[in-house]
Amino acid sequence: MLGTLNFLDEAKRREGAALVRRGVSFSLAQSFDMNGPQKGWRRRTNPVHTMLDTGTDAERGTQGFPHGLGGADDVIFMPLQASTQWDGLGHIFDHGRAWNGRRAGDVVTSDGDAVTGIETVASLICGRGVLLDVGRAIGTGGELPDGFAITTEHLEATIAAQGESAHVGRGDLLLVRTGRLARARREGWGDYAGGPSPGLSFTTADWLHDTEIAGIATDTWGFEVRPNEFDVAFQPLHQVAIPNMGLFIGEMWDLDALAADCAADGVWDFFLTAAPLPVTGAVGAPVNPIAVK
Repeated sequence: MLGTLNFLDEAKRREGAALVRRGVSFSLAQSFDMNGPQKGWRRRTNPVHTMLDTGTDAERGTQGFPHGLGGADDVIFMPLQASTQWDGLGHIFDHGRAWNGRRAGDVVTSDGDAVTGIETVASLICGRGVLLDVGRAIGTGGELPDGFAITTEHLEATIAAQGESAHVGRGDLLLVRTGRLARARREGWGDYAGGPSPGLSFTTADWLHDTEIAGIATDTWGFEVRPNEFDVAFQPLHQVAIPNMGLFIGEMWDLDALAADCAADGVWDFFLTAAPLPVTGAVGAPVNPIAVK
């Protein structure tokens, strides 16, 4: 039921916790607001934040509380994959089959994912994080161009360039920075959501499987290279990784500040906690990942 998170055990969490030396922390989340990347594809919109009670209401004494007490309340409407998030195991199917060969319709119904809902992993995603800054190691000016397919060779070259603290293995939470988000911030969102982008090559599937990582996240909208590498395809690496490998995939993570710090001190691993919002039955969920060095 837990897919690749079975690789992230108690020993791996202790290993991750031991990496906290300086106590400096980084949020790896984008802002959740209307100035986001979404353009409405598949009804994905940017978060809409609305106040239910405000300071103006309090000043006017319309809230009905005694002794001058006032307060503010708010509400948010958003697709669960509008900004920094995890893909759950019920998010992608392969020929009508979900993770572990289950029929997709037996797993996810109008009531949600009754088998692998994101709430089932809410306490599990914390341990040793590793950042591979492929944009810095392979790219120009810290960024990869759109359509750049990151191969196994690129990943291994980045590990070699960054040194021992960048080794990747069983139970690790792997972060891959392409520089795509940095460019979107500089030039505007444009086609960040769903358009051309650097990302993982389909050919990395064996490496992702063999390294036994617990999860992987990128600073891109869709994790894998776009346009995809086949003439007729849509996110083929998702189709292999989620329903066939049980791999947890994070998207739209903000890795820039962490990457700058890692480049400065030469340490590329850290304690990472990245619990998804435990929405019962959800097939993906927002997250505010925190890396601590």
